[in-house]
Amino acid sequence: MNAEAPVAGPPAKTLIAGVGNIFLGDDGFGVEVVRRLGEHPLRDGVEVVDIGVRGVHLAYQMLDGYHTVLLVDASARGGEPGTVYLLDATAPAGAPARDTALDGHHMTPDTVLALLDTLSAGTDGRRPQRVLVVGCEPADVAEGIGLSEPVDAAVDEAVGLILRLVGTAEPAPAGAGPHTSDERNSTPC
Repeated sequence: MNAEAPVAGPPAKTLIAGVGNIFLGDDGFGVEVVRRLGEHPLRDGVEVVDIGVRGVHLAYQMLDGYHTVLLVDASARGGEPGTVYLLDATAPAGAPARDTALDGHHMTPDTVLALLDTLSAGTDGRRPQRVLVVGCEPADVAEGIGLSEPVDAAVDEAVGLILRLVGTAEPAPAGAGPHTSDERNSTPC
């Protein structure tokens, strides 16, 4: 009797979403990272989008059958400006939905995830299985266009981290020193 080889399905869908307001200095970190990701070939099933300040749109898009979602945003956690963080924002199974105050132009990733809980009620598993945040400690989020020097320097580190997470890694440029990363509770996508 001949056993047939299992047929491989399509790769798991991954969404990489750049979040932030380019008119607020370092808050534009996520937008710049996804812009630079566009210069790299990515494996099938990986979609890169510039969400900017359209948090409600992001919450709905996250319900579109993605296995993994990587949110890229400025993330003030008290570190040195330019520090890149990798955070696992996957909600534990059975976690209660959080209340959400909606402001379509000022939605942080936390607010988007809370809205996602509300929107996914009754959708029977369309919520992503993993949600990771690639964040960067901002130096300046005052009105103005352009990233501060330490945050701009961290963009390439974040791009490299994301490429490794989605399985499309390119060698780091010679002489590139790593920033401090918080990779607790994280595994590759």
